[in-house]
Amino acid sequence: MKKLVISFLLAVMPVFVAAGHASELRLDKAPVNLRDQASLQRGAQMFVNYCLSCHSAKFMRYNRMGADLGISDEQLKANLMFGTDKVGDTMTVAMADEDSKAWFGNPPPDLSVIARARGADWLYAYMRTFYLDESKPMGVNNLAFPDVGMPHVLWKLQGLQKPVYRTNADGRNEIEGFEMVKPGTMEPAEYDAAVGDLVNFLVYMGEPMQLERQALGIKVLIFLTIFFVLAYLLKKEYWKDIH
Repeated sequence: MKKLVISFLLAVMPVFVAAGHASELRLDKAPVNLRDQASLQRGAQMFVNYCLSCHSAKFMRYNRMGADLGISDEQLKANLMFGTDKVGDTMTVAMADEDSKAWFGNPPPDLSVIARARGADWLYAYMRTFYLDESKPMGVNNLAFPDVGMPHVLWKLQGLQKPVYRTNADGRNEIEGFEMVKPGTMEPAEYDAAVGDLVNFLVYMGEPMQLERQALGIKVLIFLTIFFVLAYLLKKEYWKDIH
């Protein structure tokens, strides 16, 4: 029984530790607007330029994305397709799992439904909270994902930042902000907007039918409301002589 209790504690302890780290991170609201087609187009361009070289999106086809975002096949081939010339192909990468495991420790995850798994606000924080950490193999760490094995692929846009610490009531040092060490090509507000576009696209990719589903749901509710009124009036008419 004692061994069973110890095994259970060892199994659940990482969960509580992870929850503790997550609770310290204040998540900003991601600027998600699936009706903003221009934002989704910019996010798609960010995705194929900075993410698709390592991460796949094997549940999304180029032509489906183009149809939803108002991008023609010619524009897709010219600006968003670098690994294939077939618009019906899925968004996969040429990197082999063996190579990615050797370079990064684990194959980079597929990002088709990452927004549904992690949440838009978490992704928005993740892409904005990389900081310099010489103790890590990639030279960076992340406030949202401590000890992450991914390099900061957007560092040229954001720049390089270092953490600013403060001592909390428990006497522990915690990160309260960041200080820019090497500016990027974008201003902070401009970079936040670019990351917002990327997150917006990831949310769309996680459920391309979301707007259609919501519109259909409203129609169904309207139908049920009208049907309820008609059914109630029919019931009153049917039972009026009995009551």
